[in-house]
Amino acid sequence: MIKNTKIITLFIALLFTSLVFSSTERLEGKLDRNLDSLMKKVVAWRHDLHQFPELSNREFRTAEKVTKHLQNLGLEVTTGIAHTGVVAILEGGKPGPLVALRADMDGLPVVEMTGLPFASKERDDYNGQEVGVMHACGHDAHVAILMGVAEFLASVRNDLAGSVMFIFQPAEEGPPVGEEGGAQLMLKEGIWKDKKPEVIFGLHVTNAPHGLIAYREGASMAAADPWKIIIKGRQAHGSRPWDSIDPIMVAFQMGNNLQTIVSRKLDLRESPAVISVGSIHGGIRSNIIPDVVEMEGTIRTFDSGIRDKIFFEMRNIAESTAKMAGATVEVFLPYGQSYPVTYNDEDLTKRVLPSLRKIVGEEMVYRSERTTGAEDFSFFSQEVPGFYFFLGVNKPDADPLTTPGNHSPFFYVDDGALPIGVKALSHLTIEYLNGEI
Repeated sequence: MIKNTKIITLFIALLFTSLVFSSTERLEGKLDRNLDSLMKKVVAWRHDLHQFPELSNREFRTAEKVTKHLQNLGLEVTTGIAHTGVVAILEGGKPGPLVALRADMDGLPVVEMTGLPFASKERDDYNGQEVGVMHACGHDAHVAILMGVAEFLASVRNDLAGSVMFIFQPAEEGPPVGEEGGAQLMLKEGIWKDKKPEVIFGLHVTNAPHGLIAYREGASMAAADPWKIIIKGRQAHGSRPWDSIDPIMVAFQMGNNLQTIVSRKLDLRESPAVISVGSIHGGIRSNIIPDVVEMEGTIRTFDSGIRDKIFFEMRNIAESTAKMAGATVEVFLPYGQSYPVTYNDEDLTKRVLPSLRKIVGEEMVYRSERTTGAEDFSFFSQEVPGFYFFLGVNKPDADPLTTPGNHSPFFYVDDGALPIGVKALSHLTIEYLNGEI
C-alpha cells in the first residue's frame, strides 16, 4: 500500500510538472509567433517617444500615451503617482503571486546630435536654463518594451497563474531642484501599500554588443550621493590678492585634497569608491577675487561603511582646508537625491539565468563587473527581491569600445535588439508565475 502511494504521488508530481512546462512553452511559443507584429508597434512607440522626450517630473505626454495604451488593454490603471507615474495591474486567470515590471520614462537635458529622422528637437527649462531634451539614456526603449510586454501578457491573461504590476516611473534621472520624485516618491505615496509584489524585474539598454544580456549578482550598481560645498572668503581687487581671502584658491586646494580620500584613506581591497568634482562656480570678472565659490560633485560607493567614512573625511578636509586660508565653509552631504546600491538578489539571479540563456544563448549572457553608475530601481529592490539587467542595443557590427554610451548626444538604440527585451521580461514573468523561477 505504501509503495502504491509513493507511485501515485510521483505520478501526480510528474503530471503537474508536465502541465506547468506545457503551459509555459505554449505561452512563450505564442509570443514567438506574434513577435513580428508586436514589434512593429513597439518600434513605432519608441520612435514617437524618442522624438518627443520630456524631462524628469514633466513626463505628461509620455504618461498619457502609456495610460491610454494600458486602459485599452483593459487593465486597472492608476495615474499621477509621484507627479506623472503610471501603475497598472493585470489580473491573471488563475491565483498566484504578483510580479512587478518597471520602466523609467524621463529624458535628459541633452541636445540630440544623432541625425535620426525621428531625432528630438524638443527644448525645455531645466533648473532655470533653457536646454535641449533627448532620450540619451534609452528610457524611450524601456517604455516601449514594457508597453509591448503589457500587450502580450494581457492577451494571455487567462493563462497567467498570478498578477503583474506594470510600473512606468518618472524622474529616474533625478527630480528638479526642490522637488521629490522617482522610485522613492512612488513608494512613499504607497504604490505597494495594498498589493506588494514578490519580486521586481527591470532592464536598461546600453551600448553593449547587439543582443547581449549583462548582469551582476549582489551589489550591481553603485550608491550615488551628490554633494555641495560653499566656500566663503573675502572679496578684493585682483591686483591686490593680499587683501582677499581667496575662495578660488581654496577650491583648487580642496579639489586636490578630496582625491586623497580614495587614494590614501580607504582600503580599496574592501570596496571601490569614487569622488568627483562636477562643477565649480565663483566670480564674475577677471580682475575681481570673489567672496564665494560653490563646488558640487558626486560620490559612488558599494558599501555603507565606506560611504560613512568618505562623508567624515570630506567634512574634515573641507573644514581644515578652508580654515588654513582663513575662509569658512558649508558642507552639504548628501545634497539632493541620493540613490542606494542597486542590489540583485543573489538567489533570484541564479534562478533567472536559465531563462535568459534560453532566449539569447549561453555565450550572450554575460556576468559583468560592478558599475559605478547608479539607478533608482535600487529603491524598489530594497523592498522586495529584484533583478536588474542590461541589454546591448548597438548595431550588430558596431564596436562597443567606440560607440557613444548612455547620456551622449550621439547615443543610439538599434531597434533590432528590442525584441530581446520584450522576450526577456515576458519569459521572466511567465516562468516566475508558473513556479519555474
